[in-house]
Amino acid sequence: MGQTAPYATAPEHSRGRLYPEPESAFRSCFQRDRDRIIHSSAFRRLKHKTQVFIEHEGDYFRTRLTHSIEVAQVARTIAGSLGLNSELTEAVALAHDLGHTPFGHTGEDALNELMAPFGGFDHNAQAIRIVTSLERHYAEWDGLNLTWETLEAIAKHNGPVTGDLPYALAEYNARHDLELYTHAGAEAQVAALSDDIAYNNHDLHDGLRASLFTVAEISELPILADCFAEVDRRYPGLESYRRRHEALRRFFGVLVEDVITVSRAEITALAPQRVEDIRGAGRMVVRFSPGLWADLKQIRSFLFERMYRAPSVVEMRTKVTQVVRDLFPLYLSRPDLLPRRWREDVAAAADEVALARIVADYISGMTDRFALQAHERLCG
Repeated sequence: MGQTAPYATAPEHSRGRLYPEPESAFRSCFQRDRDRIIHSSAFRRLKHKTQVFIEHEGDYFRTRLTHSIEVAQVARTIAGSLGLNSELTEAVALAHDLGHTPFGHTGEDALNELMAPFGGFDHNAQAIRIVTSLERHYAEWDGLNLTWETLEAIAKHNGPVTGDLPYALAEYNARHDLELYTHAGAEAQVAALSDDIAYNNHDLHDGLRASLFTVAEISELPILADCFAEVDRRYPGLESYRRRHEALRRFFGVLVEDVITVSRAEITALAPQRVEDIRGAGRMVVRFSPGLWADLKQIRSFLFERMYRAPSVVEMRTKVTQVVRDLFPLYLSRPDLLPRRWREDVAAAADEVALARIVADYISGMTDRFALQAHERLCG
């Protein structure tokens, strides 16, 4: 682990917060950002937002909350190995899914379709909207008043944001320029790759538990074939459940080690002396090797066909898409059905676009369970 490298994002050089605050005597600014994210309402709601399956379908499937914790664990490991700021990396990892709707990407697709006349919907931009506006706990400002670096990392962890900006991001960026045209620092890039590592690993776990495919099938996939072979050599005759866990544990390790090895080489070649050198590199410096990335594409293709497009999953996707399609026009025509604390925003809405965005904020914040209950109560 050791000390941070010169290209790490240093808290003492932070560009600060939109609303200036006194510094803490015992926490860095990025530790405070992380803690504010953990204590936010949106973070708690991730407990009942699932990844692929719906919240009530099983107690063992990953939720957005357990996924975010897994991403943060991977991100801290990689950040420490690369000499980066672990607190900033962890904050971004914990915040990266805050903007997700109920019902995973299915809910997002439905809401984006409904919001098309009003500027669309994007979960990454919605995460910025949540941490800069929708969390309303503090006396002096809306949002969490996070540092510029944390906001930049949340906005740009997948790379520069160019072209027409999602309204939720454009509104804040007009007040507090996040320099969306560049890459973010290496901490944000680590969070993005850690997301890939976590979901590739746990979707295999969850798909097996749901009996959407078999151990025999995944043991023929790239990377995994070698992992299963190593387990069989070391533990011949191992009980099936332990065997698959040991193989997937090794798969997880292969992905982490590849990112660390390749990223170290990339950083060495770039020889950055400050975080701005990472931002201005014109490419991601934290990445997988080309060979492993090609193998992961094959695994993702397998998961797409056998898990994300499985008949049982598609059937549930159809049902929950209808839930969102029913709730959105209902709240848009009857904003009095929104909870009381939302009505001040409704009263201030200048037009239907503003009202639609309030409705999208409300629906996107719902958990799977709450959305299903609201639909049953209001739509029968």
